[in-house]
Amino acid sequence: MTKEKIAVSACLLGHNCKYDGGNNKTQKVLDYIRDYECIAVCPEVLGKLATPRLASEIEYGFSGEDILDGKAKVISKEGVDVTQNFIDGAKKTYDILKKNKIKKALLKESSPSCGVNSIHTGEFCGNKKKGQGVTTSLLKKYDIKVLSEKEI
Repeated sequence: MTKEKIAVSACLLGHNCKYDGGNNKTQKVLDYIRDYECIAVCPEVLGKLATPRLASEIEYGFSGEDILDGKAKVISKEGVDVTQNFIDGAKKTYDILKKNKIKKALLKESSPSCGVNSIHTGEFCGNKKKGQGVTTSLLKKYDIKVLSEKEI
């Protein structure tokens, strides 16, 4: 029997691609994906951002949909506009899912790329708000089911 495919944020699988060079590996995720054929993705690395890198957040008051619509930007902690990197990474992630016929993704909550239900506020103070990351927003436009590690 062929296993259903799922794309998973690489950091959740233990890949050291998080902005600070670390990862977000948890046993809960590893247990969940056991019955899937898993494809690891990191939209920020796919968007050619270095690891480690400065933290980035979506401008205050906006969400991933606003980035894709050209209404907002993703800014690094030093004020560098990294919007195009996030858009490019989202598109490359979608291309990987499309090529592999994947209709489900498990992504890292609160990330400016992968946040499913929440993202940081854009103030670099640790606070979060309701919203989606750039990659999540793009995947949902193409009817990919997206869930976070908090939902499993």
